[in-house]
Amino acid sequence: MQQAADFRAEAEALAAVTSDLTDADFARETLFKSWTIGDVIGHLHMFDIAAELSLADEAAFGDFLAPVYKAMGEGRSMIEAQNVWLAEKALSGCALRDAWAAQAARTAAAYSDVDPKKRLKWAGPDMSARSMVTARQMETWAHGQEVFDALGRDRVEADRVKNICHLGVTTYGWTFAVRRMTPPEPVPFVRLIAPSGAVWEWGAVDEANMVSGSAVGFAQTVAQTRNVADTDIETTGEAAALWMANAQCFAGAPNDPPAPGARHKAKEA
Repeated sequence: MQQAADFRAEAEALAAVTSDLTDADFARETLFKSWTIGDVIGHLHMFDIAAELSLADEAAFGDFLAPVYKAMGEGRSMIEAQNVWLAEKALSGCALRDAWAAQAARTAAAYSDVDPKKRLKWAGPDMSARSMVTARQMETWAHGQEVFDALGRDRVEADRVKNICHLGVTTYGWTFAVRRMTPPEPVPFVRLIAPSGAVWEWGAVDEANMVSGSAVGFAQTVAQTRNVADTDIETTGEAAALWMANAQCFAGAPNDPPAPGARHKAKEA
């Protein structure tokens, strides 16, 4: 699957920007819930392992995540739960980054020749192999944004961001369902400009009910790495505006987007 190659490229971009960090640098806080850079990498590492296990051994996948969700059920946060696991593995700093990068490559390789329609278990609803590896790319890209921001560096975007945009479009209904809202119909028309300059469109052309702007701005909005007000995304019509104000392309409980101006690039250290 091309999506597996795109996931690998996303991980490589994040590995490259962290390649010159010291162990101490991984304790630097990001603007995402005060997670540190090490928290971000640890989170990606744990769920990349889970994604590979889901493909290879459903029972092992369940056993792997059971302690994490047990701890969260007892009141621990996701970060507290994952840090117990990381401590058991004695992983932190540069060693954690190296372990994550190697695992991401293995996970991408495992998905490269899989039937895209193969159904797989996950922490939420089952999903296809294509959706699974796309979700890994999305999470790597989204959490990677807070690392680039914390380091004061710009990411060189590529057209593989289209996978994240597609995920954002296809989760239109989810954005509302998770908030116990009825999705407004019809689904807005989406027209985006790719990093390469290509024009991508989803849905029937309807300039009275549409979302437009850059693909990166749209991906930032649906993955909640930026408030839509901090992007170049424009909306026409009530449904489009309501969608972009609440967009959420990832599973789990409803999450509010960051407040305007809350997420931004720091001055480069």
